[in-house]
Amino acid sequence: MIRQGIDEDIKKMADSYMMTEDLHTHTLYSKGRFKKHATGTIEENVQAAFERGLEGVAITEHGPEHIFYGMDRKKLPEMREEICRLRPLYPKLKIFLSVEADIYNKGYGLDVRPEEAGNYDFIIAGYHFGTRDACCVSNWIAAKTGSRRMAKKLAFKNTDMIIKALYENDIKVLTHPGDKAFVHMDQIAKACADTNTLMEISTWHAHLTVDEIKTASKEDVNFIISSDAHKPERVGTFKGGLVRAFKAALDPERIVNIRRIEEQ
Repeated sequence: MIRQGIDEDIKKMADSYMMTEDLHTHTLYSKGRFKKHATGTIEENVQAAFERGLEGVAITEHGPEHIFYGMDRKKLPEMREEICRLRPLYPKLKIFLSVEADIYNKGYGLDVRPEEAGNYDFIIAGYHFGTRDACCVSNWIAAKTGSRRMAKKLAFKNTDMIIKALYENDIKVLTHPGDKAFVHMDQIAKACADTNTLMEISTWHAHLTVDEIKTASKEDVNFIISSDAHKPERVGTFKGGLVRAFKAALDPERIVNIRRIEEQ
């Protein structure tokens, strides 16, 4: 009963906040090779953000080298043209063209080339299955089998891979750290603090978990809550992530895209 009462108090506290920007959303441009990965157009995501009272929204398709649902590089001018068309129609809403780049063990650590970075307003990046040169099969096997020995070994490789990407690229947000890849969260958080990278608390994935937030918050790093919406109706969802943050006793001042409702 005491635990239930605490949870209810946390949910009430979360209800007193609003999201200001959703910087992680997907559209039909995140193509699915075997099944539809995301639904909705850029305009539908923008319209959803506007209707939810957001101040900003980013279109962040999956990196172009993802095997199953990476964006087509050739479509980038078309996407930029659409966003430029929409900006005058929604003058009070900041609309960004970004990309959720894939982190891997190749080159500079991202599937967005350094010479391509200027095509985006900013870059967010995360680890995903379906990316070559990223120990995906090993991470999947370790998760499915529960092999602690394998997970321990992979945690060093995954952590080094992510830290390399953070230091060698200008990444605004590290998306759902801890999801699908075993990592040393304390080291990841330190690298994010050093590179001024925001750590995402996802409402689509379970990461960051409460324990991961507690670990990461020991470093001088800030956080962002994202919907990771794969359909327009999910744009702007944030309560689940905020509840986890409050359960971890995270200072809301460290979450860059929320505001108390009475502060409007």
